[in-house]
Amino acid sequence: MAEAIKIGGDTRSVFKDKVMEILPEGGNLNACLTCGLCASGCPATGLADMDPRKYLRMASLGLDEEIANHDWTWMCTMCTRCMRICPMEINIPQLVFNARKLTPREERPKGILASCDVGIKLDTGSAMGCSAEDFEFVIGDVLDEVKESQPMWEEKDLQAPIDKEGAEFFLNQNSREPMTEPEEMVPLWKILNIVGADWTYGSKGWAGENYCLFLADDDGWENLTRKSADKCNELGCKTFLNTE
Repeated sequence: MAEAIKIGGDTRSVFKDKVMEILPEGGNLNACLTCGLCASGCPATGLADMDPRKYLRMASLGLDEEIANHDWTWMCTMCTRCMRICPMEINIPQLVFNARKLTPREERPKGILASCDVGIKLDTGSAMGCSAEDFEFVIGDVLDEVKESQPMWEEKDLQAPIDKEGAEFFLNQNSREPMTEPEEMVPLWKILNIVGADWTYGSKGWAGENYCLFLADDDGWENLTRKSADKCNELGCKTFLNTE
């Protein structure tokens, strides 16, 4: 059985107040009906004996320290399912995002922190450390292999373009795939070929993952997003197609 949380002293939630300030019209975190719908759709419900409803109630009760030190703060995926199903549209993911900021950056989960920092250092934005040169080599190698082993795609002129100017779609890519599962990229190429889509990867900013978002690092989040947006604009693409 979970240990009861004791409430006492100042119950004003500093970061809840901050969240309510940055949300449109001051937010509505106090409008919670405790109906539990958020918990019913949350993939992290039950982990570490926590769920979105409990988390929000803890914030409302001013338990900032307990929330900052709770493992669930880093288990939430911020997928927004809780917010979509909530009849009051309470933005619990924003609450979680700001709760993560209560932990000093250098003390946040090492895996997420390292992935964020690697992505920031590279023009590609790849958390896996994949350079532009490695990406272009893998794409070309996999494309040649598919055409050789599946002649029909040679006939269909299967393409996986990089830095194609004026393409309709700028496509990103989870960098795990070119690094460890390159064959997993091919089905999407085939679909885009079949429907006649005009698309391209970028040699820069092509990595689809953004661990800085999950680290609650605003500057790093913007850095990675801007790399993709700048390359998309440079190529003159009309639509950014986010596979993540």
